[in-house]
Amino acid sequence: MDKKIISTGAIFGMLAIILGAFGAHALKKVLSLEQLTTFETGVKYQMYHALFLLFVGLASISQKAKKTIYYLVVIGIIFFSGSIYLLATNSLFIPFDFKTIGFITPIGGLLLISSWGVLLANLLKKIPQQ
Repeated sequence: MDKKIISTGAIFGMLAIILGAFGAHALKKVLSLEQLTTFETGVKYQMYHALFLLFVGLASISQKAKKTIYYLVVIGIIFFSGSIYLLATNSLFIPFDFKTIGFITPIGGLLLISSWGVLLANLLKKIPQQ
């Protein structure tokens, strides 16, 4: 599981860099400043959680906790960052209005927050009581 978590973190990190460069160069010509800022928010949170997965893969917590965190983060990134990418570029996709799927953005955020909560709970279990 550790190899899968670390590999996924590395892939999400690479994709964040690619999407960030794409946004800064290609999308700069076709999106408003507000849309670009929104797109960058998706990139930032994807990168934060890519690094988070690398940490989790190396952390000394149970495999069960790692698996839970892994799925929370993967689905959270897809829902949160993925929906933000689609919402920010909505004007480029005239036939479909991605605002109809905007409700999944906060669900993704909640999953990402939950992944941090699972990590916190598992790390606190390891700290001896005083």
